[in-house]
Amino acid sequence: MKKTIFCLLTCLILIITLFPTVNSVDVLKNNDIKIKNELNFCNGGWLEERDGIKILHLNGSYYDMGYQHGLLLKDEINSNINAFYNWIAEKGFTYEELLHRWNIMKSLLPHCYIEEMTGIADASGLSLENISVYNVGFYLVVNCGSFAVWGNSTIDGILYHARSHDLSIKLKDPDTGKYLVENQVIIIRKPLNQYPSISPSVAGMVQSSDGFNENEIAVGMLSSWSNDETFKGICIGFRIRMVLDYAASINEAIDILIANKTLGYNVIVSDGKIPISYAVETTANISYVGTWDNPSESKKPFWDIKQAIRRSNMFIDPLMAATQRNRYNPSLFPLLNFFLKINQMSGTSVTAAATWMHYVAISKGIQSEWSNLDLNNTMGILRNIYLGKTDIRFLILQILGVYSTPYQWVMCPKTGDFVLSFATRDKNAFENPVNYFNFYILLKSTPS
Repeated sequence: MKKTIFCLLTCLILIITLFPTVNSVDVLKNNDIKIKNELNFCNGGWLEERDGIKILHLNGSYYDMGYQHGLLLKDEINSNINAFYNWIAEKGFTYEELLHRWNIMKSLLPHCYIEEMTGIADASGLSLENISVYNVGFYLVVNCGSFAVWGNSTIDGILYHARSHDLSIKLKDPDTGKYLVENQVIIIRKPLNQYPSISPSVAGMVQSSDGFNENEIAVGMLSSWSNDETFKGICIGFRIRMVLDYAASINEAIDILIANKTLGYNVIVSDGKIPISYAVETTANISYVGTWDNPSESKKPFWDIKQAIRRSNMFIDPLMAATQRNRYNPSLFPLLNFFLKINQMSGTSVTAAATWMHYVAISKGIQSEWSNLDLNNTMGILRNIYLGKTDIRFLILQILGVYSTPYQWVMCPKTGDFVLSFATRDKNAFENPVNYFNFYILLKSTPS
């Protein structure tokens, strides 16, 4: 009898070992068994939540990362797509217009990103066309403010890179009532044979507005409207993604940013290893690259700040500015010009006066703590800027609701530390609590 039981147990153990081990991920409880099985198929992409912040871990081939993304955030992606369609209609765009622009752009895009969006589409049940249009559409209307400080401007000489992502927090899925900002997520990427990186984002996005990678390269974009535009290039969000995936140095990052350009954009790009930051201004055919002591940075009424670079949604280099606004100097009676809509940016109702007041508010914030900036102080300055505490004119703009902010963060590429705040449906990011993380710790973490 004992021999029979022993034989049965031995056979049972052998049968069990023939089946693959299923990785357990303690998320998405409503569909736990299905998610566990499909996570194994996806080679370990996983989702966690810390202090109410969703963190999406992606790794492997580009298709695998897309599939992991689409599987783990399927409901959020579908909701975001609905919110996006509703928003573009309010902005006066049609789906067909955006699809046409995407069709012009896609031939120049590295194929790996097509593969990643295909993975998202396959897992989420949406079409590749839907995912592609969604990924390029947001970059037609994005504001933002950004700066970087290093050397003598910081308390320890280390570089800190700050960015405020400015867009309406009221984008909402009309079917579910879910707001886009409720589907924000931190994405940790480990692409096969490329560099790991970190970016805040929303569900369904492959492109990126900002982030930093393991080579201490940090980057973030801002719209800067121009009459020198084309869609025959690579969308800025994908160029930012390419910097994070491919760039090991600031020169490599700049080369990516000034190739295959499309619309008018500003970018702040930093290298924590040196440390140094540059402003990169781009249109379809021309570009400017300069750090704090480039002569363009002190072209009046603009002024330089030692070892600090900053931008709002306007060009500072005179050649670039000529493609954007009729009058170079935006500082004359800015509030009056704002209300009278004088000196508008090319193709928009945005006045140069508004972006000038934003620039001044950022500049005063940096100068108020110059030489004393660290991770906490830099985040404090960023929040104070948007609370209107650094410039009374910008406070008036904020009272009028000109700048709405889904997220703000400060990165330290050298240490991997970053501090971040997400908006909620009723509060901007600068009104909500901040959260502290470390990229390198998140990169090494495993499902628990």
